[in-house]
Amino acid sequence: MPDTYLGFANSTLGSRIAAMLGLPQPLSLERYRSDPPIIKGSVLLGGGGTTPTLLPALALCFKSMSAQTLAHRSLPQWIQIANQAGLMSGRWGVEDRPGEKVKALVFDATGLQSSEQADALYQFFHDTARSVLPCGRVVVLGRPPEGCVSPRQATIQRALEGLTRALAKELKRAITVQLVYVAEGAEGQLESTLRFLLSPRCAYVSAQVVRIGVPSWANRVAVNWAKPLSGKRILVTGASRGIGAAIADVMVRDGAQVICLDVPQAKAGLDEVAARLGVKTIALDIGSGDAPRALVEAAIADGGWDVVVHNAGITRDKTIANMKEHLWQAVVNVNLSTQERINDALVASGALKAGGRIVCVSSISGIAGNLGQTNYALSKAGVIGMVQSMAPVLARNGITINAVAPGFIETQMTAAVPFAIREAGRRLNSMGQGGQPVDVAEAIAWFASPASGGLTGNVVRVCGQSLIGA
Repeated sequence: MPDTYLGFANSTLGSRIAAMLGLPQPLSLERYRSDPPIIKGSVLLGGGGTTPTLLPALALCFKSMSAQTLAHRSLPQWIQIANQAGLMSGRWGVEDRPGEKVKALVFDATGLQSSEQADALYQFFHDTARSVLPCGRVVVLGRPPEGCVSPRQATIQRALEGLTRALAKELKRAITVQLVYVAEGAEGQLESTLRFLLSPRCAYVSAQVVRIGVPSWANRVAVNWAKPLSGKRILVTGASRGIGAAIADVMVRDGAQVICLDVPQAKAGLDEVAARLGVKTIALDIGSGDAPRALVEAAIADGGWDVVVHNAGITRDKTIANMKEHLWQAVVNVNLSTQERINDALVASGALKAGGRIVCVSSISGIAGNLGQTNYALSKAGVIGMVQSMAPVLARNGITINAVAPGFIETQMTAAVPFAIREAGRRLNSMGQGGQPVDVAEAIAWFASPASGGLTGNVVRVCGQSLIGA
């Protein structure tokens, strides 16, 4: 369902009326297109503390991305490091006067050892906050608090979460802000995440915390960034429409061979997706007892699958006092228990290849809860629990598991929501609008990439920094 207010607020007359009445003025988000550069504008770098440790890795990433960089006065050493990597870079600003408008800010906070060094954050963002272009990007890089050598270092690194979440609410103008914790030894795993977080692909992802660790599987390969999923066989469940169809679309765009699955009742929709994208289909009720065996057989017949995307899900909403037992059981079975059974079967049989990827679709309802959705919220919170608990287990086979948690996404399901609730879902986030199915698909493609081996156990909300609940 189109967001008519978004179009109105971005028209000449509508923007004037909205400003006069004090109404929200959400910007149209910039989303991925194949022709522009990854970052359409300069990246301004800052840092603080004893010694920012990620600068050499950042230089290599920006060189690979053909990004233009500038150095804030807090990071004069960047120019020499950039030049050594073959990057042209200059200083930003003159004396105390700000420099040009930039598309992105990147702050290396890995050198911060205690709260007494927090002024470096103030100085950088105080200088630069007004200089970020609309639909810009901000990324703060730190070390995981749980891996810090001292309590004071862990304290200031954990404090970065509060900073980034508040910044995401302050900057507005469709600017996203993220925090990335990079474990010692995982510096070489940065590029996939930077390419996603600094690009239009993460238009509706903001105020998130991402952890990059050292991959358990030594499978470093040259990545074709134009087609990062080239040659990968990927199963997408619930793929006949909405978010599932968008996932299939993005995966095919990125070079994958996609297998789209949905229930037999949705075969007409599956056939439409297959005709449009040229993908294989499986009409199967994944909640049935024999579904894991059937999927193992299908995967082995394909020579094994590289990625499984658990998108299929159902809702059966009632308050728990009015809910029938079979509605509870159906939602928990399809949304959670089925995923566990399928994962176990695919991994045990080797049908999901070593070094593979599992990406699950949770929900903001599983984080913040929702009236009338105790069954759904339990199942989606359980998906988060499964991701976090299974990550170290699956790492033995080099398999990563991550989840996305969508907020208000413009689908057929949300189009049926009553008007007042629908408008609240659209406006009560930092972007002032609902997301699109492609926004969820882009985040899933990032997790599915062969270059994302350092990402496991992550849960990233695709919600525009929803202001409801969590």
